[in-house]
Amino acid sequence: MCLPLEFGYVRVFCLFVVFDPVLSLDSGMLFPRESSSREVKELNGLWVFRADRSPNRNQGFELAWYKSRLVETGPVIDMPVPASYNDITQDPTLRNFIGWVWYEREVVVPPRWITDQDTRVVLRVGSAHYYSVVWVNGVKVTEHEGGHLPFEAEIGSLIRKDPTMPCRITIAVNNTLTLQTLPPGSIQYMKDRTKYPDGFFVQSIYFDFFNYAGIHRPVLLYTTPKAHVDDITVVTDFLDDTGLVKYKVSVQGAATATVKVTLMDKEAHCVASSTEPSGVLKVVDVKLWWPYLMHDNPGYLYSMEVRLMAADEESTYEDVYTLPVGIRTVNVTSSQFLINNKPFYFHGVNKHEDADIRGKGLDWPLIVKDFNLLKWLGANSFRTSHYPYAEEILQMCDRHGIVVIDECPGVGIKDIRSFGNASLTHHLVVMDELVRRDKNHPSVVMWSVANEPAAEMPPAEFYFKTLIKHTKALDPTRPVTYITDSNYARDKGAPFVDVVCINSYFSWYHDPGHVEVIPIQLNTQFENWYGKYQKPIIQSEYGADAVAGVHNDPPLMFTEEYQKVVLQSYHHVFDQKRKEYVVGELIWNFADFMTTQGITRVVGNKKGIFTRQRQPKAAAFILKERYWRLANETGQLPVWTKYPCQL
Repeated sequence: MCLPLEFGYVRVFCLFVVFDPVLSLDSGMLFPRESSSREVKELNGLWVFRADRSPNRNQGFELAWYKSRLVETGPVIDMPVPASYNDITQDPTLRNFIGWVWYEREVVVPPRWITDQDTRVVLRVGSAHYYSVVWVNGVKVTEHEGGHLPFEAEIGSLIRKDPTMPCRITIAVNNTLTLQTLPPGSIQYMKDRTKYPDGFFVQSIYFDFFNYAGIHRPVLLYTTPKAHVDDITVVTDFLDDTGLVKYKVSVQGAATATVKVTLMDKEAHCVASSTEPSGVLKVVDVKLWWPYLMHDNPGYLYSMEVRLMAADEESTYEDVYTLPVGIRTVNVTSSQFLINNKPFYFHGVNKHEDADIRGKGLDWPLIVKDFNLLKWLGANSFRTSHYPYAEEILQMCDRHGIVVIDECPGVGIKDIRSFGNASLTHHLVVMDELVRRDKNHPSVVMWSVANEPAAEMPPAEFYFKTLIKHTKALDPTRPVTYITDSNYARDKGAPFVDVVCINSYFSWYHDPGHVEVIPIQLNTQFENWYGKYQKPIIQSEYGADAVAGVHNDPPLMFTEEYQKVVLQSYHHVFDQKRKEYVVGELIWNFADFMTTQGITRVVGNKKGIFTRQRQPKAAAFILKERYWRLANETGQLPVWTKYPCQL
């Protein structure tokens, strides 16, 4: 699939270069974990990097850069992985680069991995934005469409061809967006030579965050035995004090195998076990997984150890994989969101994977800082706006009891051509990949299939009916939603969601400067949506820009005072409606973040209650006071959490 060719100029960016059809999801995507049978080798650090600056951005394929060391093809630079490449250098053309970039790393593979023919060696990329092609020693091993989910390939046979040769990994990544990608975009060619130089084009996007690109999450090698645990699916429930863990273990590489499943508590005591590949484990005196501030022991995780034994004519195999398991239930009524049969109220945030210098690159110090701020704030939840976040972040949510609305990258679906069969087919595959990756996280309580699509367009009804039905078939245990900003009476997809999630910015994008209209318009919004659909409602976005340190009284737009007043005006209505059918509020946004340059954005979006450097604005203290009050009203808090000033 290529962008349209502009004849007379070589202006075609081949997004997918003679690639195979999308691979079916016939295998699992377990997070790589070390065990007695598995090893993990991280490949993070400095990689060799080169952007393909040829007019058609296709020289790397035409000259087969992957067949030799990248330094032999032309000028290269150092590039950290994981990180976006955009803000690493002082080169403005690289910051805004659209097209193919090339990464390379030579790796020393442990000799035992090579000599043991019964050891699988798997290359895994946590995510790369947007389209990726991977070679090992000049041989293509995999490709992947989509910028936020992992992909991998078994490379053992390749590295064993010549054990004396270093393992040279080459990854080409293309950030070009089309009307059929998720998120969508388009390339615009500027032909007026009185205004633009030859070959000038821009990537148009329909979302309000910077289109960071590169290898954003860890690259690693991991091993498994030839016969191995390929996937585990866990669904939990409870009856009185007995926990129920329904599980299924999928095995690859063995015609027959024996499996032992052991569920252990935090003290490593066995609480249930089985020798069947599927079944139900019963846990007496179960400790449920509870959200943060809803219970005095939030985020309780058991460990499910799966031990596989298999043999063939030549060898015996043993594989061990341990999966964290949180036992909890999620249900939705016409006016409530229930976790473990108790009403749950979302008081949380929307976020972005975004930071200075590293862009969307996985950054542990930033992740830990953000979780400390979430707890300081009294937030119990967030939405992964507007794409799946790193698995490492969801693991933190599991451990800390932070509830997650897990959103796919279906943001900016505004053009009617993005509702076609090609777009829908790709969207379904993305949901397959997302559910496959995140299905076992207890923190994930709802899937979001899109953000602010043009849901009033006629094709939206079939599109979202199909998409939501498909997602529910993949996972019948979680509710499904999408985030809307459409008119309640004309939204084609709303009849199919389980929870209505609404974005609105009264007194900002509408009636700017007039905070007095917020109570009227917000109340009308809630009454209209609930009156028509009779489903619980989450205010999934609201807020106002505030430039840190800018003040004015009376409050004016873009000041910290105005942001405070907007939030407080919304909160008054929330307090009325949460007694009826409003089940959550998520501020936009947790922190300031980078966007495309434009006259409405001063070095990014400033709606954060924290700056991009994670310093609080005045609104953060308003929200902290509110969230702790909500927690004390609705949760079951230990004494030490009732006085957050002591944290």
